[in-house]
Amino acid sequence: MERNPSQKRAIAHLSGPMMVLAGPGSGKTSVIVERTAYMTGEGGILPASVLVVTFSRAAAREMKERFLKFTGQERTPVTFGTFHGVFYGILKQAYGFTAENILSDEEKYGILKELLLEHGGELAEEGDFSEEIAKEISVVKGNRISLEHYYSSCCPDEIFRRIYQGYRSICTARRKLDFDDMILYCYDLFVKRPDILAAWQRKFRYILVDEFQDINQLQYDIVKLLAKPEDNLFIVGDDDQSIYHFRGARPEIMLNFTKDYPKAETVVLNMNYRCTKRILASAIKVIENNQTRFQKDLSTPNEEGTPVKFQEFPNPREEYMTIAGELKDRMDRGEDIRDTAILLRTNQEAEGLVGALMERQVPFTMKETLPNLFRHWICRNMIAYMKLAAGENSRKNFLEIMNRPNRYISRDALAVSYELSFSQLKEFYKDKDWMCDRITTLETHLRILKGLPPFAAINFIRKGMGYGEYLHEYAQYRKIKPEELLEILDRLSESARGMNSLKEWEDHIEDYTRKLSEQAKKQSREQEGVLISTMHGVKGLEYDKVYILNINEGSIPYKKAVLESAIEEERRLFYVGMTRARKQLTLCWVKQQYEKEREASRFLKEAGRWKQ
Repeated sequence: MERNPSQKRAIAHLSGPMMVLAGPGSGKTSVIVERTAYMTGEGGILPASVLVVTFSRAAAREMKERFLKFTGQERTPVTFGTFHGVFYGILKQAYGFTAENILSDEEKYGILKELLLEHGGELAEEGDFSEEIAKEISVVKGNRISLEHYYSSCCPDEIFRRIYQGYRSICTARRKLDFDDMILYCYDLFVKRPDILAAWQRKFRYILVDEFQDINQLQYDIVKLLAKPEDNLFIVGDDDQSIYHFRGARPEIMLNFTKDYPKAETVVLNMNYRCTKRILASAIKVIENNQTRFQKDLSTPNEEGTPVKFQEFPNPREEYMTIAGELKDRMDRGEDIRDTAILLRTNQEAEGLVGALMERQVPFTMKETLPNLFRHWICRNMIAYMKLAAGENSRKNFLEIMNRPNRYISRDALAVSYELSFSQLKEFYKDKDWMCDRITTLETHLRILKGLPPFAAINFIRKGMGYGEYLHEYAQYRKIKPEELLEILDRLSESARGMNSLKEWEDHIEDYTRKLSEQAKKQSREQEGVLISTMHGVKGLEYDKVYILNINEGSIPYKKAVLESAIEEERRLFYVGMTRARKQLTLCWVKQQYEKEREASRFLKEAGRWKQ
């Protein structure tokens, strides 16, 4: 394929620092592959002195395969690897680490669970809490933030600090490295041992970094050390596609690259070979609303194409059923729907969509595993309440809800027996009239619950028993927005609507859970049907037809994004979603959800919704 002038300039660059700003669909992987071939061929550079580094094993493998195919070789001394892989190799030589020293995910979450039980109280019961903590530990390490200056966004700071310190000391005692340690230890090694650093600087004289916008501070600090003294550092990325802030990625690292390397040349790959003119124009209109970015003039040689389609729906159910219907019609016409992706902001939102596709018998593949709403502790609470109301007085059910909301009931008040007895509870608190009143109120509430179908029962627990207020207080403790927890209740209510009994609802839950695990097993195989993914999950991929759903305030941009920098990241994420589409892009939003009004996203106006 004939290369355009910007691509040719990047490919022919041999020494010194260079920054390549690569817009979506601009052929950046080809540029990296062909530049590596040019350096090690016509450039006369020793292949063994070239390091090509990226973020995922799949990307490193693809790049190596494309390089071998392009050069017609079977093997190469060029190093293609991930940050973790390369830095682990360096540590292996220095400290004699083996695979035994790498902390598996299983062991990591085992350690975190122990620490949560010790320090976190009821936080330990939350399914996703250990993942939130793991992310925060990673951010603290990856950006070398001192613990006293880090404020946790998922729990009280004191609890986070205790868990963090406990985690570090257990890993050290077991001589185990997690992913972040591979990078942290490598940095420390280079700082403490200039002789070892010098040996690696001689080995890797030319460094290419792909997806540079995803780099964190610690990775960048090591790359800068490795590139000295010659600074043959070639970075490729797009600040407009920096969407991994939660992993520690900072677009400002890329924005400040030319300050760190004043002699760096800059090339902009501004030709998009993927999207039609109309899709690209709409995406550019959106991203130009960001203030903190490099200015780029992107264009495409592709056809004009059909206009971007803007579609409003009364509610998510209508949205999902309409799209499932459109896909079913295409299948009936014999079309292959594997060229289509449906994108969402979070994978929780896929629940209703998955249900609609199952109903219409439209095959689909999910990029990420869908979390099961019915495994959430709030769902366990609802079911425990309904079971107690139905007379299943087990100790397990009662422990689940006795202080949700807080009734000040102590575990000591429960007899050791399997069955719960309200009369024994009252006997324990016989000297405290106010406690006996609370227990009587709970009994009365359970009697009311007994005759209610699940939808009404959830409503009564929420409003009549004070569970909604309890979630507000709990959210404050967890430093999250109450809406996040209340939305779980909304989703549970929605799922229980129309169910006549707890048994019927539990059967539905069981059936849904079974289908979900069947879907998870299929995931590793080839794509079947339409692809469902979050926008994060499809970065780097492309499809003929793309739907982006629920483009409403609170979803896109996400409700957690409050600061201007967070809104800019949400806009970048939406831009990534839009630029996955080659030929057709459909942007959808809803007017109502859970019987509440929803506001259309500000991004729709930026994309040209009212200019149609």
